[in-house]
Amino acid sequence: MPQRPSRTAAKRPVHASVPPAAAVFAALGDETRLTLVRKLTTGPPRSISQLTQGSKLSRQAITKHIRVLQRAGVLRSIRQGRETLCAFDPKPIQAAQAYLDSLSEQWDQALSRLKSFVED
Repeated sequence: MPQRPSRTAAKRPVHASVPPAAAVFAALGDETRLTLVRKLTTGPPRSISQLTQGSKLSRQAITKHIRVLQRAGVLRSIRQGRETLCAFDPKPIQAAQAYLDSLSEQWDQALSRLKSFVED
């Protein structure tokens, strides 16, 4: 029997031209996920229950947002006894920042070439 692709693979095809930072940008493009990241960058690792406190969202909704952030590599799970804690991992965001910096450099060079062309 042929194997079916996973749901996530079926939802988003991966193209060679898409930078790895795209997953980070997509994950951080939601206000709830940004709030979760902010909570985890300003404190210790937290459980889903702790992240749900003070939110109008259900635990299940928070869990779905956490999964998106984990797939993007922004969060990682830490097992502590019977609890699973979520911790922030800055590496993917640093890689996304490096990608933005390289784009900025390319634009600066292109604008410099345009300026030289116009002035000549």
